[in-house]
Amino acid sequence: MSRPTIDVIIPAFNEEASIANVLADIPKELVREIIVCNNASQDNTAEVAKQNGATVLNAPQKGYGSACLKGIEYLKNKPLDAQPQVVVFLDGDYSDHPEEMYQLVEPIFKNDIDMVIGSRALGDMESGAMQPQQIFGNWLATNLIRLFYGYEFTDLGPFRAIRFDKLIEIEMEDPDFGWTVEMQVKAAKYNLNCTEIPVSYRRRIGVSKVSGTVKGTFFAGHKILWTIFKLL
Repeated sequence: MSRPTIDVIIPAFNEEASIANVLADIPKELVREIIVCNNASQDNTAEVAKQNGATVLNAPQKGYGSACLKGIEYLKNKPLDAQPQVVVFLDGDYSDHPEEMYQLVEPIFKNDIDMVIGSRALGDMESGAMQPQQIFGNWLATNLIRLFYGYEFTDLGPFRAIRFDKLIEIEMEDPDFGWTVEMQVKAAKYNLNCTEIPVSYRRRIGVSKVSGTVKGTFFAGHKILWTIFKLL
Protein backbone atom coordinates (compact mmCIF):
# COMPACT_ATOMS: atom_id res chain seq x y z
CA MET A 1 0.00 0.00 0.00
CA SER A 2 1.39 3.39 -0.95
CA ARG A 3 2.02 5.99 1.70
CA PRO A 4 -0.91 8.41 2.06
CA THR A 5 -0.28 12.01 1.07
CA ILE A 6 -0.88 14.36 3.99
CA ASP A 7 -0.19 18.10 3.91
CA VAL A 8 -0.47 20.56 6.79
CA ILE A 9 -1.82 24.12 6.70
CA ILE A 10 -0.88 26.48 9.54
CA PRO A 11 -2.38 29.99 9.61
CA ALA A 12 0.06 32.24 11.44
CA PHE A 13 -0.11 35.84 12.62
CA ASN A 14 2.84 37.07 14.69
CA GLU A 15 3.88 33.60 15.83
CA GLU A 16 7.66 34.12 15.70
CA ALA A 17 8.06 32.85 19.27
CA SER A 18 6.14 29.61 18.73
CA ILE A 19 6.23 28.53 15.09
CA ALA A 20 9.58 26.71 15.32
CA ASN A 21 8.23 24.56 18.16
CA VAL A 22 5.13 23.72 16.15
CA LEU A 23 7.14 22.73 13.08
CA ALA A 24 9.62 20.68 15.11
CA ASP A 25 6.85 18.55 16.63
CA ILE A 26 5.06 17.68 13.39
CA PRO A 27 5.81 14.03 12.49
CA LYS A 28 7.94 14.46 9.37
CA GLU A 29 7.60 10.82 8.35
CA LEU A 30 3.82 11.29 8.20
CA VAL A 31 3.59 14.61 6.37
CA ARG A 32 4.63 15.54 2.82
CA GLU A 33 4.50 19.34 3.00
CA ILE A 34 3.95 21.91 5.75
CA ILE A 35 2.43 25.17 4.57
CA VAL A 36 2.63 28.21 6.85
CA CYS A 37 0.27 30.95 5.70
CA ASN A 38 1.83 34.14 6.99
CA ASN A 39 -1.16 36.35 7.76
CA ALA A 40 0.25 39.90 7.65
CA SER A 41 2.65 39.21 10.52
CA GLN A 42 4.68 42.13 11.80
CA ASP A 43 7.43 39.96 13.22
CA ASN A 44 9.75 37.27 11.81
CA THR A 45 7.17 34.49 11.58
CA ALA A 46 7.84 33.92 7.86
CA GLU A 47 11.63 33.82 8.24
CA VAL A 48 11.53 31.40 11.17
CA ALA A 49 9.08 29.14 9.36
CA LYS A 50 11.28 29.03 6.24
CA GLN A 51 14.36 28.27 8.34
CA ASN A 52 12.50 25.31 9.82
CA GLY A 53 11.54 23.77 6.49
CA ALA A 54 8.04 25.08 5.86
CA THR A 55 6.61 26.36 2.60
CA VAL A 56 5.63 29.94 3.41
CA LEU A 57 2.77 31.69 1.64
CA ASN A 58 1.95 35.36 1.98
CA ALA A 59 -1.68 35.91 3.06
CA PRO A 60 -1.89 39.71 3.41
CA GLN A 61 -5.65 39.92 4.05
CA LYS A 62 -5.98 39.60 7.81
CA GLY A 63 -8.19 36.83 9.09
CA TYR A 64 -7.84 33.22 10.21
CA GLY A 65 -10.01 31.98 7.37
CA SER A 66 -8.18 34.10 4.80
CA ALA A 67 -4.91 32.44 5.76
CA CYS A 68 -6.43 28.96 5.54
CA LEU A 69 -8.00 29.77 2.16
CA LYS A 70 -4.58 30.82 0.86
CA GLY A 71 -3.22 27.38 1.77
CA ILE A 72 -6.14 25.62 0.10
CA GLU A 73 -5.69 27.70 -3.05
CA TYR A 74 -2.01 26.72 -3.18
CA LEU A 75 -2.84 23.00 -2.96
CA LYS A 76 -5.75 23.28 -5.38
CA ASN A 77 -3.43 24.79 -8.00
CA LYS A 78 -1.19 21.73 -7.97
CA PRO A 79 -1.72 19.10 -10.69
CA LEU A 80 -4.40 16.60 -9.70
CA ASP A 81 -1.88 13.82 -9.13
CA ALA A 82 0.12 16.09 -6.81
CA GLN A 83 -2.77 17.15 -4.61
CA PRO A 84 -2.94 15.66 -1.10
CA GLN A 85 -5.35 13.02 0.06
CA VAL A 86 -5.72 14.67 3.44
CA VAL A 87 -5.14 18.16 4.83
CA VAL A 88 -4.45 18.78 8.51
CA PHE A 89 -5.08 22.20 10.03
CA LEU A 90 -3.46 23.33 13.25
CA ASP A 91 -2.60 26.60 14.93
CA GLY A 92 0.80 28.24 14.98
CA ASP A 93 0.76 29.22 18.67
CA TYR A 94 1.87 25.83 20.06
CA SER A 95 -1.40 25.24 21.91
CA ASP A 96 -2.08 22.09 19.87
CA HIS A 97 0.13 19.00 20.14
CA PRO A 98 1.31 18.26 16.58
CA GLU A 99 2.76 14.90 17.64
CA GLU A 100 -0.83 13.66 18.06
CA MET A 101 -1.32 13.92 14.29
CA TYR A 102 -1.06 10.14 13.94
CA GLN A 103 -4.18 9.67 16.05
CA LEU A 104 -5.93 12.53 14.25
CA VAL A 105 -5.63 11.06 10.74
CA GLU A 106 -6.01 7.40 11.68
CA PRO A 107 -9.85 7.29 11.44
CA ILE A 108 -9.69 8.66 7.89
CA PHE A 109 -7.59 5.78 6.62
CA LYS A 110 -8.87 3.00 8.89
CA ASN A 111 -12.57 3.81 9.21
CA ASP A 112 -13.34 5.69 5.97
CA ILE A 113 -13.99 8.94 7.84
CA ASP A 114 -14.13 12.23 5.89
CA MET A 115 -13.31 14.68 8.67
CA VAL A 116 -11.81 14.35 12.15
CA ILE A 117 -12.03 17.08 14.78
CA GLY A 118 -9.47 17.09 17.56
CA SER A 119 -11.66 17.70 20.60
CA ARG A 120 -10.15 19.60 23.49
CA ALA A 121 -13.35 18.98 25.46
CA LEU A 122 -12.76 15.21 25.31
CA GLY A 123 -9.00 15.41 25.78
CA ASP A 124 -6.41 16.57 28.27
CA MET A 125 -6.59 20.35 28.52
CA GLU A 126 -4.10 22.31 30.59
CA SER A 127 -5.68 24.60 33.17
CA GLY A 128 -6.11 28.09 31.73
CA ALA A 129 -5.53 26.97 28.13
CA MET A 130 -9.04 28.09 27.21
CA GLN A 131 -10.84 31.08 28.65
CA PRO A 132 -14.32 30.59 30.20
CA GLN A 133 -15.93 32.47 27.31
CA GLN A 134 -14.26 30.09 24.84
CA ILE A 135 -15.52 27.03 26.71
CA PHE A 136 -19.05 28.43 26.86
CA GLY A 137 -18.93 29.48 23.20
CA ASN A 138 -17.87 26.00 22.13
CA TRP A 139 -20.63 24.43 24.22
CA LEU A 140 -23.26 26.74 22.76
CA ALA A 141 -22.09 26.39 19.16
CA THR A 142 -21.83 22.59 19.22
CA ASN A 143 -25.26 22.27 20.84
CA LEU A 144 -26.76 24.52 18.17
CA ILE A 145 -25.14 22.38 15.46
CA ARG A 146 -26.64 19.27 17.08
CA LEU A 147 -30.06 20.93 17.37
CA PHE A 148 -30.28 22.37 13.85
CA TYR A 149 -28.08 20.02 11.82
CA GLY A 150 -28.22 16.73 13.74
CA TYR A 151 -24.44 16.33 14.02
CA GLU A 152 -22.70 15.58 17.31
CA PHE A 153 -19.60 17.66 18.02
CA THR A 154 -18.09 18.64 21.37
CA ASP A 155 -15.62 21.27 20.14
CA LEU A 156 -14.73 23.71 17.36
CA GLY A 157 -11.08 22.80 17.81
CA PRO A 158 -8.58 24.13 15.26
CA PHE A 159 -6.61 20.83 15.11
CA ARG A 160 -8.50 18.88 12.46
CA ALA A 161 -8.03 16.65 9.43
CA ILE A 162 -10.20 16.39 6.32
CA ARG A 163 -10.03 14.59 2.99
CA PHE A 164 -8.90 17.13 0.42
CA ASP A 165 -11.61 16.26 -2.10
CA LYS A 166 -14.25 16.81 0.60
CA LEU A 167 -12.63 20.10 1.60
CA ILE A 168 -12.92 21.32 -1.98
CA GLU A 169 -16.50 20.02 -2.21
CA ILE A 170 -17.77 22.05 0.77
CA GLU A 171 -16.42 25.31 -0.72
CA MET A 172 -15.09 27.08 2.35
CA GLU A 173 -15.50 30.87 2.28
CA ASP A 174 -15.29 32.47 5.73
CA PRO A 175 -12.33 34.89 6.00
CA ASP A 176 -12.07 35.12 9.78
CA PHE A 177 -13.63 33.90 13.03
CA GLY A 178 -16.33 31.72 11.46
CA TRP A 179 -13.89 29.38 9.73
CA THR A 180 -13.99 26.37 12.08
CA VAL A 181 -17.74 26.39 12.62
CA GLU A 182 -18.37 26.90 8.89
CA MET A 183 -16.42 23.73 8.14
CA GLN A 184 -18.40 21.72 10.69
CA VAL A 185 -21.78 23.08 9.63
CA LYS A 186 -21.01 22.44 5.96
CA ALA A 187 -19.79 18.95 6.82
CA ALA A 188 -23.25 18.34 8.28
CA LYS A 189 -25.04 19.88 5.28
CA TYR A 190 -22.99 17.78 2.86
CA ASN A 191 -23.47 14.62 4.97
CA LEU A 192 -19.77 14.04 5.50
CA ASN A 193 -18.76 11.13 7.69
CA CYS A 194 -17.30 12.88 10.74
CA THR A 195 -15.84 11.88 14.07
CA GLU A 196 -13.86 13.37 16.94
CA ILE A 197 -10.83 12.18 18.86
CA PRO A 198 -9.59 13.54 22.20
CA VAL A 199 -6.53 15.77 21.88
CA SER A 200 -4.27 17.56 24.35
CA TYR A 201 -4.27 21.33 24.60
CA ARG A 202 -1.92 23.69 26.43
CA ARG A 203 -1.56 27.38 27.12
CA ARG A 204 -0.54 29.11 23.93
CA ILE A 205 2.72 31.02 23.52
CA GLY A 206 1.88 34.74 23.43
CA VAL A 207 -1.50 36.46 23.69
CA SER A 208 -4.54 35.20 21.80
CA LYS A 209 -5.73 37.53 19.06
CA VAL A 210 -9.30 36.41 19.74
CA SER A 211 -9.95 35.42 23.36
CA GLY A 212 -7.16 37.68 24.62
CA THR A 213 -9.22 40.83 23.95
CA VAL A 214 -12.81 41.82 24.72
CA LYS A 215 -13.30 43.02 21.14
CA GLY A 216 -11.91 39.79 19.68
CA THR A 217 -14.09 37.65 21.93
CA PHE A 218 -17.23 39.60 21.03
CA PHE A 219 -16.66 39.51 17.28
CA ALA A 220 -15.70 35.83 17.32
CA GLY A 221 -18.82 34.87 19.27
CA HIS A 222 -21.05 36.95 17.01
CA LYS A 223 -19.51 35.52 13.84
CA ILE A 224 -19.80 31.92 15.04
CA LEU A 225 -23.50 32.27 15.85
CA TRP A 226 -24.18 34.18 12.61
CA THR A 227 -22.45 31.44 10.59
CA ILE A 228 -24.53 28.69 12.20
CA PHE A 229 -27.82 30.43 11.42
CA LYS A 230 -26.98 31.80 7.95
CA LEU A 231 -26.25 28.31 6.62
CA LEU A 232 -29.59 26.88 7.71
